[in-house]
Amino acid sequence: MEIRSVDNQNVIKWEKLRMKKYRDEYGLFIVQQKHMIGEAISRGLLETLLILEGKENPFDHDAITVSEKVMKKLSGNVSLNDCLGICKIAEPELPIGTSYIILENVQDPGNVGTIIRTACSFGYDAVILTGNCASLYNEKTIQSTQGALFHIPVLTMDFREAAERLKTMGVRLFATTLSSVSYLTDVRKCDRYALVFGNEGQGMSNEAVSLCDENIKIEMSGFESLNVAVACGICAHYFKNSLK
Repeated sequence: MEIRSVDNQNVIKWEKLRMKKYRDEYGLFIVQQKHMIGEAISRGLLETLLILEGKENPFDHDAITVSEKVMKKLSGNVSLNDCLGICKIAEPELPIGTSYIILENVQDPGNVGTIIRTACSFGYDAVILTGNCASLYNEKTIQSTQGALFHIPVLTMDFREAAERLKTMGVRLFATTLSSVSYLTDVRKCDRYALVFGNEGQGMSNEAVSLCDENIKIEMSGFESLNVAVACGICAHYFKNSLK
């Protein structure tokens, strides 16, 4: 099959996937990086594979050939993609595990994607997005995950619901706040835990902090300011490797 016109009904539908409301409506999102398309195929989440005319299909998957105009319209990149994937949005359940990361109002998609990648790398069981977090399927979020979104459950829910569900599973919630008097290295061994990180500028809300079991902060000297993804990396690694 071949699509050459940007007025094709499928192209019009796929272009709308740049907007969250249409991703939610259609249950689809776009992946542009070749290795992540491969990840989507391996997970059974690729719905449609588009290949630029004149280029070889690098995957063992049926594809639609599209013109340069169509590929440019869908990708929005300065450099033209050789391939593009239309993927299905997964709806994972909250897994029963031992370690979780919760984000509240983390709005930068690069930070959200990097944290998902970090959580996956360190073997966390799930990432939970609450409040006004950047969308998992934002183009920049997807790119920053480097494919990790296909390997770890990422859920979106209300903070209170997330806290209550985790607590029924025996999970202890640790809020990361600069106002805490307890340091990361003060934490005692905990079999089940969730690390909670707040907005880049405002931190965690008072309500979210009140729902957590303990408040901690990272030891710093000279300048108490860390990027939220960096802070997450430090805490996530410490909990996984120093509290055994």
